Amino acid sequence: MGSEHYFSASPASPENLRRIRVRLAGRELELTTAGGVFSPDHLDTGTQVLLSNTPPPPPGGDLLDLGCGWGPIALSLALDAPHTTVWAVDVNERALDLVRRNAEALGLDNVNASLPDDVPEEVRFRTIRSNPPIRVGKHELHGLLERWIPRLDERSDAWLVVQRNLGSDSLQRWLAATFDRGYSVHRAATGRGFRVLRVRRHGSPPSEPIALPEV
Repeated sequence: MGSEHYFSASPASPENLRRIRVRLAGRELELTTAGGVFSPDHLDTGTQVLLSNTPPPPPGGDLLDLGCGWGPIALSLALDAPHTTVWAVDVNERALDLVRRNAEALGLDNVNASLPDDVPEEVRFRTIRSNPPIRVGKHELHGLLERWIPRLDERSDAWLVVQRNLGSDSLQRWLAATFDRGYSVHRAATGRGFRVLRVRRHGSPPSEPIALPEV
């Protein structure tokens, strides 16, 4: 699906609601997806790699799923950390509606599915997790990250998954150059053609990369 579909505010394609079975936060779930959002038929590989290579979320505070789509990252965070507030942020109104449907179906009352401008400016995040929309282009992507990464709380991390052949290494270099004061940037894991990048605010020394078998 082209980025003009899932990164648009109001997708023109038919909604075509569907039910899929996925495993999130150690649970087998049946969730609702639709056309006009990213990866509507399955849990995409990049998100799988991200969820498999990030630590448990903080037990409290505000957490951010940036570019949430139908919500696998936000729902995982909310299930794992029920006493947090999870902000599921996207420009795609259909995606936000799906997150709300899925959160309600799972009995989760700690998920806020929101447009970017609807997140209060004073909110700071204990973690950011994102499978960012690489295909929107560097200018849009860099602007997105420059807007949200500075909203990390102190001693907190952003975790981004990026496909290797879509510029993960160049993005890592850009992150390190852009967030060069008060942050550390490193590759936290590799697997299945993806990199997981960690951006830590006032960070500790990077840990050893996790090497996963290529499949």
